[in-house]
Amino acid sequence: MGKTNHVSLRDWLPEYQKRLSHYVKFEWVELPELKNTKNLRESVQKEEEGKRVFKQLNSQDVLVLFDEVGSQYTSKGMANFLQKRMNAGTKNLIFVIGGPYGFSDEIYKRAQYKISLSAMTFSHQMVRIFVAEQLYRAFSILNNEPYHHE
Repeated sequence: MGKTNHVSLRDWLPEYQKRLSHYVKFEWVELPELKNTKNLRESVQKEEEGKRVFKQLNSQDVLVLFDEVGSQYTSKGMANFLQKRMNAGTKNLIFVIGGPYGFSDEIYKRAQYKISLSAMTFSHQMVRIFVAEQLYRAFSILNNEPYHHE
């Protein structure tokens, strides 16, 4: 949700989008932040954010949430996750980074997968960079390229 405001972080997004475009069609969609959130209950914020996410989805899209209670993967495990989705014929794999309170119940019900990047909490602005880098790393692993070292 929302835009990446920090210039130093924002500059990384186009770089990873360019790198990922060598492997897959990849696009960032930034949903507008909610206004006047200080006056909204947490549950209302999650519901409103969920409505914005639903507007972006098609019925065939496979929804993956980045969520603190999701599965944790190594970089090779993430590559394996992506490979399995591609082998299954998934056309649109939609990754969603939630707002500060997570996701609405409706979004959780709609999601097919949940992935946790860490047990720690990060700002959504930083998570975008982590997600983009891990997706790029996963595709470099799948293509036997030298980006990932073990």
